[in-house]
Amino acid sequence: MNLEQFEQHIKKLFAKELLEELDDDYGFTNKSKNSISTIGYATNLSIETIEKAAKNNVDLMVTHHDAWDFIYGLKEECLKKLQEHNISHFWIHGPLDFCEFGTCTSLMNVVGIDNIIKYSVYDNGAVPGIGQFSEPIDFNLLIQKMRDELEEPVRAWKNNDTKVKKVGVLTGAGHSSNHIKMAVEEGCDTYITGEATLYTIQYAQFVGINLLVGSHTFTEIFGVESLANKLQNLDKDIKLVKLEEEHFEFNHK
Repeated sequence: MNLEQFEQHIKKLFAKELLEELDDDYGFTNKSKNSISTIGYATNLSIETIEKAAKNNVDLMVTHHDAWDFIYGLKEECLKKLQEHNISHFWIHGPLDFCEFGTCTSLMNVVGIDNIIKYSVYDNGAVPGIGQFSEPIDFNLLIQKMRDELEEPVRAWKNNDTKVKKVGVLTGAGHSSNHIKMAVEEGCDTYITGEATLYTIQYAQFVGINLLVGSHTFTEIFGVESLANKLQNLDKDIKLVKLEEEHFEFNHK
């Protein structure tokens, strides 16, 4: 695969309208190598993921997040590292959140939500995905499933006495009370996201919806993995390498 073919694959996997609407929310940070044999994937572009890519002879990194401008100075350092190691980098944020195989849907699949009613979409802002268990499960079982799959200490607030049936999911920074309100209006008894503020917790308690909060990084990695697997399906010769990230968002040392 070369970079042009990779770009064609992206256009094939994502709806044209979505790519056009969110055209400033994905793209290349760096183009070094045209020939791609190994793709390394992670949620974040960071010095650490670049170094892991270099150790694994990665030609192209694919991440969900760019090195955001408001993490002052990081993008410039990442660009230097990518060029130093001769690694290309492509990030895809919004389109991966709002597609059928994206971050929210992938997390629902991983935790065993077996009836996906609708995936997360962009409609003047993020709209949570909605899924349903065919057989209601105990909230504690869902907590444990999340902890097992994310391999991190997921935080949980039990705010009602029913078994979990209908779940709203917005991975990453889906912590706005407005997002939770959408899930409540859809009849959800539980809400899953990747960040929480005081207002997230207060609102969930007030309206009586259970709240599960993993990390931003690890609620979204399954969507990146889904994309990587789809790219490999389009080109069987591509080797995939997961660039393991630390659970730094839960580091309380």
